[in-house]
Amino acid sequence: MIFKSKNTDLNFVDGVGFLTFPSLSELDFVRHAFSTRIGGVSTDEFKSMNLNFKRGDDPEKVTENYKIFCKATGFDYNTLVSSSQDHHVNVRCVTSADCGIGIFREHDMPSVDALVTNEPNVTLVTHYADCTPLYFADPEKKVIALAHAGWKGTVGKVGEATVEVMTEKYGCDPTDIVCVVGPAIGFCCYEVDTPVYEEFASLTELKPAYFTKSLGHGKYMIDLKETNRRMLLEAGLLSINISISDVCTKCNSGLLYSHRASGGKRGGLIAMMAIK
Repeated sequence: MIFKSKNTDLNFVDGVGFLTFPSLSELDFVRHAFSTRIGGVSTDEFKSMNLNFKRGDDPEKVTENYKIFCKATGFDYNTLVSSSQDHHVNVRCVTSADCGIGIFREHDMPSVDALVTNEPNVTLVTHYADCTPLYFADPEKKVIALAHAGWKGTVGKVGEATVEVMTEKYGCDPTDIVCVVGPAIGFCCYEVDTPVYEEFASLTELKPAYFTKSLGHGKYMIDLKETNRRMLLEAGLLSINISISDVCTKCNSGLLYSHRASGGKRGGLIAMMAIK
Protein backbone atom coordinates (compact mmCIF):
# COMPACT_ATOMS: atom_id res chain seq x y z
CA MET A 1 0.00 0.00 0.00
CA ILE A 2 1.36 3.40 -1.00
CA PHE A 3 -0.09 6.48 0.68
CA LYS A 4 0.93 9.94 -0.45
CA SER A 5 -0.46 13.17 0.94
CA LYS A 6 0.84 16.67 1.53
CA ASN A 7 -1.71 17.63 4.18
CA THR A 8 -3.10 14.44 5.74
CA ASP A 9 -1.18 12.26 8.19
CA LEU A 10 -1.46 8.46 8.26
CA ASN A 11 -0.93 7.10 11.78
CA PHE A 12 -0.63 3.58 13.18
CA VAL A 13 -1.22 2.63 16.81
CA ASP A 14 -1.39 -1.03 17.81
CA GLY A 15 -1.88 -1.98 14.16
CA VAL A 16 -4.83 0.40 13.70
CA GLY A 17 -4.53 2.90 10.87
CA PHE A 18 -6.16 6.33 11.07
CA LEU A 19 -5.81 9.76 9.49
CA THR A 20 -5.34 13.11 11.20
CA PHE A 21 -5.06 16.66 9.90
CA PRO A 22 -2.32 19.14 10.94
CA SER A 23 -4.60 22.16 11.36
CA LEU A 24 -6.69 20.26 13.91
CA SER A 25 -3.71 18.56 15.55
CA GLU A 26 -2.44 22.07 16.38
CA LEU A 27 -5.53 22.76 18.49
CA ASP A 28 -4.83 21.52 22.01
CA PHE A 29 -8.50 21.32 23.05
CA VAL A 30 -9.67 18.76 20.49
CA ARG A 31 -9.03 15.12 19.62
CA HIS A 32 -9.88 13.97 16.11
CA ALA A 33 -9.44 11.05 13.71
CA PHE A 34 -10.65 9.62 10.42
CA SER A 35 -10.72 5.85 10.17
CA THR A 36 -9.17 3.57 7.56
CA ARG A 37 -9.84 -0.06 6.63
CA ILE A 38 -6.87 -1.24 8.70
CA GLY A 39 -6.83 -2.90 12.12
CA GLY A 40 -10.30 -4.35 12.68
CA VAL A 41 -11.87 -7.80 12.95
CA SER A 42 -14.41 -7.74 10.08
CA THR A 43 -13.96 -10.03 7.09
CA ASP A 44 -14.87 -10.35 3.39
CA GLU A 45 -15.93 -7.05 1.78
CA PHE A 46 -15.97 -5.47 5.24
CA LYS A 47 -12.29 -6.19 5.88
CA SER A 48 -11.29 -5.09 8.34
CA MET A 49 -12.13 -1.91 10.28
CA ASN A 50 -15.79 -1.62 9.27
CA LEU A 51 -17.52 0.94 11.50
CA ASN A 52 -20.98 0.91 9.92
CA PHE A 53 -23.74 -1.19 11.48
CA LYS A 54 -25.99 -0.87 8.42
CA ARG A 55 -23.96 -2.66 5.72
CA GLY A 56 -24.78 -6.26 6.72
CA ASP A 57 -21.71 -6.97 8.82
CA ASP A 58 -21.92 -8.90 12.09
CA PRO A 59 -22.93 -6.26 14.72
CA GLU A 60 -20.65 -7.84 17.30
CA LYS A 61 -17.67 -7.37 14.99
CA VAL A 62 -18.62 -3.76 14.32
CA THR A 63 -18.89 -3.12 18.05
CA GLU A 64 -15.48 -4.71 18.58
CA ASN A 65 -14.08 -2.52 15.80
CA TYR A 66 -15.35 0.59 17.59
CA LYS A 67 -13.70 -0.49 20.82
CA ILE A 68 -10.41 -1.26 19.05
CA PHE A 69 -10.50 2.04 17.16
CA CYS A 70 -11.30 4.08 20.27
CA LYS A 71 -8.44 2.50 22.22
CA ALA A 72 -5.96 3.23 19.41
CA THR A 73 -7.07 6.83 18.91
CA GLY A 74 -7.65 7.83 22.52
CA PHE A 75 -11.44 8.22 22.48
CA ASP A 76 -13.75 6.87 25.20
CA TYR A 77 -16.14 4.33 23.65
CA ASN A 78 -18.82 5.25 26.18
CA THR A 79 -18.93 8.88 24.95
CA LEU A 80 -19.73 8.20 21.28
CA VAL A 81 -22.74 9.87 19.63
CA SER A 82 -23.49 8.85 16.03
CA SER A 83 -25.34 10.72 13.31
CA SER A 84 -28.22 9.00 11.50
CA GLN A 85 -27.54 10.19 7.98
CA ASP A 86 -29.91 10.38 5.05
CA HIS A 87 -28.24 13.04 2.89
CA HIS A 88 -30.17 16.01 4.26
CA VAL A 89 -29.09 19.09 6.19
CA ASN A 90 -30.43 18.53 9.70
CA VAL A 91 -28.01 19.66 12.40
CA ARG A 92 -28.29 18.29 15.95
CA CYS A 93 -26.78 19.75 19.11
CA VAL A 94 -25.74 16.95 21.47
CA THR A 95 -24.69 16.60 25.09
CA SER A 96 -23.53 13.87 27.45
CA ALA A 97 -27.16 12.76 27.73
CA ASP A 98 -26.93 11.59 24.13
CA CYS A 99 -23.83 9.41 24.52
CA GLY A 100 -24.27 5.96 23.02
CA ILE A 101 -26.89 6.95 20.44
CA GLY A 102 -26.30 5.04 17.21
CA ILE A 103 -23.61 2.88 18.79
CA PHE A 104 -24.99 1.00 21.80
CA ARG A 105 -28.30 2.88 21.99
CA GLU A 106 -30.94 3.11 19.27
CA HIS A 107 -31.12 6.18 17.05
CA ASP A 108 -33.89 8.48 18.30
CA MET A 109 -33.96 10.82 15.29
CA PRO A 110 -34.28 9.54 11.70
CA SER A 111 -32.39 12.32 9.93
CA VAL A 112 -29.20 13.86 11.32
CA ASP A 113 -26.28 14.72 9.02
CA ALA A 114 -24.38 17.07 11.35
CA LEU A 115 -23.58 17.09 15.08
CA VAL A 116 -22.46 19.99 17.30
CA THR A 117 -21.36 20.11 20.94
CA ASN A 118 -19.59 22.31 23.46
CA GLU A 119 -19.29 19.61 26.10
CA PRO A 120 -15.98 17.87 26.82
CA ASN A 121 -15.91 14.09 26.47
CA VAL A 122 -18.79 13.88 24.02
CA THR A 123 -17.41 12.21 20.90
CA LEU A 124 -19.10 13.09 17.63
CA VAL A 125 -19.25 10.32 15.00
CA THR A 126 -20.26 10.68 11.33
CA HIS A 127 -20.08 8.11 8.52
CA TYR A 128 -18.48 7.95 5.05
CA ALA A 129 -17.47 5.92 2.02
CA ASP A 130 -16.86 8.69 -0.60
CA CYS A 131 -18.95 11.58 0.78
CA THR A 132 -17.25 14.64 2.27
CA PRO A 133 -16.53 14.98 6.00
CA LEU A 134 -16.47 18.52 7.38
CA TYR A 135 -14.67 19.06 10.70
CA PHE A 136 -15.30 22.32 12.59
CA ALA A 137 -13.58 23.66 15.70
CA ASP A 138 -13.88 27.07 17.35
CA PRO A 139 -10.87 27.58 19.64
CA GLU A 140 -12.43 30.70 21.20
CA LYS A 141 -15.82 29.30 22.26
CA LYS A 142 -14.57 25.69 22.52
CA VAL A 143 -17.27 24.34 20.21
CA ILE A 144 -16.86 21.49 17.71
CA ALA A 145 -18.97 20.02 14.92
CA LEU A 146 -18.93 17.30 12.29
CA ALA A 147 -21.02 17.38 9.11
CA HIS A 148 -21.59 14.74 6.43
CA ALA A 149 -21.75 16.30 2.96
CA GLY A 150 -22.78 13.91 0.22
CA TRP A 151 -23.74 15.52 -3.06
CA LYS A 152 -27.25 16.26 -1.78
CA GLY A 153 -25.95 17.66 1.50
CA THR A 154 -23.38 19.71 -0.37
CA VAL A 155 -25.98 21.24 -2.67
CA GLY A 156 -28.25 21.69 0.35
CA LYS A 157 -25.44 23.59 2.12
CA VAL A 158 -25.09 21.41 5.20
CA GLY A 159 -21.77 23.14 5.93
CA GLU A 160 -23.45 26.54 6.05
CA ALA A 161 -26.25 25.12 8.19
CA THR A 162 -23.69 23.80 10.67
CA VAL A 163 -21.93 27.17 10.89
CA GLU A 164 -25.29 28.85 11.47
CA VAL A 165 -26.02 26.56 14.42
CA MET A 166 -22.56 27.15 15.87
CA THR A 167 -23.13 30.90 15.54
CA GLU A 168 -26.73 31.11 16.74
CA LYS A 169 -26.69 28.46 19.48
CA TYR A 170 -23.17 28.81 20.84
CA GLY A 171 -22.16 32.37 19.96
CA CYS A 172 -19.33 31.40 17.62
CA ASP A 173 -17.82 33.94 15.25
CA PRO A 174 -17.34 32.30 11.82
CA THR A 175 -13.97 34.03 11.46
CA ASP A 176 -12.70 32.03 14.45
CA ILE A 177 -13.81 28.63 13.15
CA VAL A 178 -11.16 26.22 11.87
CA CYS A 179 -12.45 23.72 9.30
CA VAL A 180 -11.03 20.65 7.59
CA VAL A 181 -12.67 19.30 4.44
CA GLY A 182 -11.66 15.70 4.86
CA PRO A 183 -10.97 12.70 2.60
CA ALA A 184 -13.67 12.14 -0.02
CA ILE A 185 -14.01 11.10 -3.62
CA GLY A 186 -11.99 13.61 -5.60
CA PHE A 187 -12.53 15.74 -8.70
CA CYS A 188 -10.42 13.10 -10.43
CA CYS A 189 -13.03 10.38 -9.85
CA TYR A 190 -16.48 11.82 -9.17
CA GLU A 191 -18.42 11.47 -12.43
CA VAL A 192 -22.14 12.33 -12.50
CA ASP A 193 -24.95 12.59 -15.02
CA THR A 194 -26.89 15.66 -16.12
CA PRO A 195 -29.51 15.85 -13.31
CA VAL A 196 -26.83 15.91 -10.60
CA TYR A 197 -24.68 18.34 -12.59
CA GLU A 198 -27.63 20.72 -12.92
CA GLU A 199 -27.97 20.83 -9.13
CA PHE A 200 -24.38 22.02 -8.83
CA ALA A 201 -24.68 24.35 -11.82
CA SER A 202 -27.56 26.08 -10.03
CA LEU A 203 -25.13 27.31 -7.36
CA THR A 204 -24.32 30.34 -9.49
CA GLU A 205 -23.10 32.45 -6.57
CA LEU A 206 -20.25 29.94 -6.11
CA LYS A 207 -19.18 30.07 -9.78
CA PRO A 208 -19.72 26.44 -10.84
CA ALA A 209 -17.03 26.61 -13.54
CA TYR A 210 -14.52 26.16 -10.70
CA PHE A 211 -15.97 22.86 -9.47
CA THR A 212 -17.62 21.27 -12.51
CA LYS A 213 -16.25 19.95 -15.80
CA SER A 214 -18.11 18.60 -18.82
CA LEU A 215 -16.95 15.32 -20.33
CA GLY A 216 -19.56 15.46 -23.10
CA HIS A 217 -22.41 13.04 -23.75
CA GLY A 218 -24.24 14.10 -20.59
CA LYS A 219 -21.38 13.25 -18.22
CA TYR A 220 -19.63 15.65 -15.84
CA MET A 221 -16.97 15.71 -13.16
CA ILE A 222 -17.80 17.39 -9.84
CA ASP A 223 -15.38 18.66 -7.18
CA LEU A 224 -17.23 18.13 -3.90
CA LYS A 225 -14.38 19.47 -1.78
CA GLU A 226 -14.05 22.73 -3.68
CA THR A 227 -17.82 23.23 -3.68
CA ASN A 228 -17.84 22.88 0.10
CA ARG A 229 -14.84 25.19 0.47
CA ARG A 230 -16.65 27.92 -1.45
CA MET A 231 -19.78 27.46 0.64
CA LEU A 232 -17.77 27.76 3.83
CA LEU A 233 -16.35 31.05 2.60
CA GLU A 234 -19.91 32.19 1.91
CA ALA A 235 -20.74 31.22 5.50
CA GLY A 236 -18.07 33.61 6.77
CA LEU A 237 -15.08 31.35 7.40
CA LEU A 238 -11.66 32.71 6.53
CA SER A 239 -9.73 31.08 3.71
CA ILE A 240 -6.67 30.63 5.94
CA ASN A 241 -8.80 28.63 8.39
CA ILE A 242 -10.01 26.09 5.81
CA SER A 243 -7.86 23.06 4.96
CA ILE A 244 -8.76 20.57 2.24
CA SER A 245 -7.44 17.02 2.43
CA ASP A 246 -5.86 15.94 -0.85
CA VAL A 247 -6.86 12.31 -0.25
CA CYS A 248 -9.35 10.76 -2.71
CA THR A 249 -11.22 7.78 -1.25
CA LYS A 250 -11.60 6.07 -4.62
CA CYS A 251 -7.93 6.45 -5.54
CA ASN A 252 -7.02 5.07 -2.11
CA SER A 253 -9.63 2.29 -1.94
CA GLY A 254 -7.08 -0.16 -0.55
CA LEU A 255 -6.80 2.06 2.51
CA LEU A 256 -10.27 3.63 2.62
CA TYR A 257 -13.72 2.25 1.83
CA SER A 258 -15.08 3.70 -1.42
CA HIS A 259 -18.65 3.09 -2.55
CA ARG A 260 -17.74 3.87 -6.17
CA ALA A 261 -14.62 1.69 -6.22
CA SER A 262 -16.34 -1.31 -4.61
CA GLY A 263 -19.63 -1.13 -6.45
CA GLY A 264 -21.34 -0.77 -3.07
CA LYS A 265 -19.79 -3.88 -1.51
CA ARG A 266 -17.94 -2.28 1.35
CA GLY A 267 -17.78 -1.28 4.98
CA GLY A 268 -17.89 2.24 6.36
CA LEU A 269 -15.47 4.90 7.54
CA ILE A 270 -16.03 7.38 10.36
CA ALA A 271 -14.94 10.85 11.34
CA MET A 272 -14.56 11.33 15.10
CA MET A 273 -14.03 14.47 17.14
CA ALA A 274 -14.21 15.38 20.82
CA ILE A 275 -13.31 18.20 23.17
CA LYS A 276 -10.65 17.02 25.60
